[in-house]
Amino acid sequence: MLLHLRIENYALIQNLSIDFSKGFSVITGETGAGKSILLGALSLILGQRADTFVLLDKSKKCYVEGAFSIQNYGLHDFFEKNNLDYDDIALLRREINPAGKSRAFINDTPVNLNLLKEIGDKLVDIHSQHKTIALNDFSFQLALVDNFAGNQQIIKEYKSKYYIYCSKNNKLKELLEKEQQLKSDQNYYQFLVDELEDVHFQNENEQEELESELKILTNSESIKSNLFLANVGLSESDNSLLNRLSELICLLDPILNIHADIKNISERLKSCQIELNDVASEIDHLQNKIIYDPLKIEAISNRLDSIYRLEQKHRVTTIIELIHLKNSFIDKLSAISSTDKQISELQLDIQLQKEALIKLSQQISENRKNAFSEIEKELLKILAQVGMPNAQFKIEHSITKDLTSDGVDIIRFLFNANRGGQVSEISRIASGGELSRLMLGLKSLITQRNLLPTVIFDEIDIGVSGDIAGKVGNILQNMGNNMQVIAITHLPQIAGKSSSHYFVYKEIKGNTTTSFIKLLNPEERITEIAKMLSNETVTSAAVETAKELLNY
Repeated sequence: MLLHLRIENYALIQNLSIDFSKGFSVITGETGAGKSILLGALSLILGQRADTFVLLDKSKKCYVEGAFSIQNYGLHDFFEKNNLDYDDIALLRREINPAGKSRAFINDTPVNLNLLKEIGDKLVDIHSQHKTIALNDFSFQLALVDNFAGNQQIIKEYKSKYYIYCSKNNKLKELLEKEQQLKSDQNYYQFLVDELEDVHFQNENEQEELESELKILTNSESIKSNLFLANVGLSESDNSLLNRLSELICLLDPILNIHADIKNISERLKSCQIELNDVASEIDHLQNKIIYDPLKIEAISNRLDSIYRLEQKHRVTTIIELIHLKNSFIDKLSAISSTDKQISELQLDIQLQKEALIKLSQQISENRKNAFSEIEKELLKILAQVGMPNAQFKIEHSITKDLTSDGVDIIRFLFNANRGGQVSEISRIASGGELSRLMLGLKSLITQRNLLPTVIFDEIDIGVSGDIAGKVGNILQNMGNNMQVIAITHLPQIAGKSSSHYFVYKEIKGNTTTSFIKLLNPEERITEIAKMLSNETVTSAAVETAKELLNY
């Protein structure tokens, strides 16, 4: 429950510090005094967004801090999961600087806004006027039923699985689109691979080797002719180089022993003779080896043409590049096969996810249906207590064809405040006062089951007056037996039912208007309720009536 609220520099509030009691409390005050401002400030520490417009003094920070008793509400896991220090008294704080930057704290530990909102949702339920309007909304109606049915945990599990299921379906859609594109390219890539593989490259240097061989073959005649002439000049003519070299060696033979250097020269000439004989033999062998072969020339030319054509087609210049291209095409084909496997695995996973979701949705649906008759019966009892004894309320139910984020159920609240009339959608048939009482009844049912620490009603008394207001007060008073209930009200009949009464007022000093709040003592309560009962002047009759309402 909310124990204490401290507010500084927020809207019309300069500095405010107030303790709250357990049970049923009311907040009253003139219109514009700042009652809703209190709720706005409280909403900040419950995780709502903020802006610099909330600053009373634009040059200073705004502080809002609330102390909450959280003992016996099962929040140890929340604190442990988020690495927060647990204490039976939790301090939630929000700071907003003049630049608009906001900071949030739980027990003096900085946290993000989502975490503040998460714990805020577990501590306080603020029921404002727009929620009465939201009573016509399908999602809100479903949430009310789920709260009554105790579906919170299973709904959380379902939604978590559902969003994973949707994510996987989106992934499957992307893969199917990718597969469709890849399939359209598959035949083309396969053709390119086959075309490159059909060439059967011998090795990475095949092109250079073929070009060299073709060059020799196409010039074979001139090569053989020149080799022949070289051979004739070297060894095959009478005046050949080798014959003349033999003559030189013979000339030196008689004088070998006369001069030592002559012997050395003779040996060198003989060495040249041996080398030249070897060269002559090589020339002869090469001359016989080179044969003009037009068929082979044609075959090599065709082979090179095939290689050149592929290089030109793929805009490369070497066989190595063609081999790399072929491997890349093979990788693309492999990717298509891999995508097929991914799709198959994902489809199976999605099917299993869907089966699990269907099972959960059936349990959720069963819980909801089991709650319908009890909600209808208990709500009609409460409506009778607040002056609607002839009211009719029915929950209409149907099943969707497909899974949704809320399961498979579609529900509608059907209502009629009068006997004998046809039940219809609330938005078509209920007045403002009827809406307020209907929402109060539903809230009463839910809070009895969920036992939230604190429920705050912001003007639940719209369209309610007289005897009915007192009955609404009784409902709020009964709710206060189980939890902390705080109601902002304009009705003395409701204010008189509270165990604690807070009064909001404003003071004007110069050009500054400031709001304050105080806990009223018994005498002050009589005066305040008497004012609420009066027009301009508080009469003695109003004072006596106030005492009656307060059972003084």
